[in-house]
Amino acid sequence: MLGSSRAVLLYTAVIGAAACSEAPPTAAPPIGVPPPVPDAAMLGSPLPRLSAAQRARFEAGRSVFATVFTPTTGLGPLFNAVSCASCHEQPVVGGGGNNDPAEGSEDVEVHATAFRGGQCDDLAAVGGPVFQKQVTPALAAALHITAEPIPAAATDSGHRTTPDLFGFGLLDAVPEREILARADPLDRNGDGISGRPNRTADGRVGRFGRKAQVATLREFNRDAFVMEMGVTDPENPTEQTVGGQPLPPGVDPVADPEISQDQFDAADAFVRFIAPPPPEPLNPAGQIGALTFARIGCTSCHLPVLFTGDSPIPALRFKRVRAFTDLLLHDMGPDLADICLGEALPSEFRTEPLMGLRFATAFLHDGRAATIEDAITLHGGEGLRARNRFLRLSAFERGVLLRFLRSL
Repeated sequence: MLGSSRAVLLYTAVIGAAACSEAPPTAAPPIGVPPPVPDAAMLGSPLPRLSAAQRARFEAGRSVFATVFTPTTGLGPLFNAVSCASCHEQPVVGGGGNNDPAEGSEDVEVHATAFRGGQCDDLAAVGGPVFQKQVTPALAAALHITAEPIPAAATDSGHRTTPDLFGFGLLDAVPEREILARADPLDRNGDGISGRPNRTADGRVGRFGRKAQVATLREFNRDAFVMEMGVTDPENPTEQTVGGQPLPPGVDPVADPEISQDQFDAADAFVRFIAPPPPEPLNPAGQIGALTFARIGCTSCHLPVLFTGDSPIPALRFKRVRAFTDLLLHDMGPDLADICLGEALPSEFRTEPLMGLRFATAFLHDGRAATIEDAITLHGGEGLRARNRFLRLSAFERGVLLRFLRSL
């Protein structure tokens, strides 16, 4: 259990930190005096303090993001969706997806890897780790398949819901040292939390993806075009394959790369500059819920605030980000384990950012939890102590904590 002084400090950070604030931290508003209601029309808007050229780039990127591809304009031949916006759609373009696995949504992906002898193989040589759920008519006719098959080499598979992209540019601007400062892989402080970074093959700290397997937002966006839509660009000009074999002749009529550098740069700017949603104002019950969230230990992983570093872009420079994540890997126990990626073991997942949580329609990495409460009760491993404290809360305490989370 957190000490009372630390809990009070975290409470102030949780309810007082404004996303992307230009001002230094301030105390929480007095009980009974709610802050101004944020304008709902701001959702999906660009970050403040962009230049006119950057805002124009953002809007051009929104158009690319919404472009519907067809086989004659570059779609496939392996794909999950026909546009970025067809998955990142709720409640606005750039948001999350229809993430209910029971509905067989196109927004829920299939991933598979092989984990043997403590080593992770992402199966990239045979089409992994994303195995596309749709194929173009030409590929279906040539190979007599309706989806990319998972190879026999896979030892584990799992589902992945579509995350919202709110505030991703700010997460990209958080310095590595800020992430590493929170790591405690040996749990030296004895709190049961031993977060550690995932690292890429060249040693960079990962932060994007449910396993923190991708180091930069640009790489995350680049990979999404080809893995989700089969659309190549100058930085990623190679199509996905079926089982590592060359695609049959004639199934992909569009020469690679299928979008220009300018189109990709615009889409990257849209994702980089989309602002996190402002949290809803908290009434006194919600403020008590924020304190309860800290008191039971949730903020040990869902860190309320991160800070960006220096940047040539003023909108990203030295900002306070109300992210509710430490961007580290945590062992969530065997019941949630599925695939490995990079240095992340099957049971390890990056702490999910909670910016925009109130707009989510399904919870956890695979959407198995229908409600926020369900998601909390499914926490295991390093999340077990906080989960058990949550289960011991009174009905009132549990209710106000959930009220707080539904304000994010």
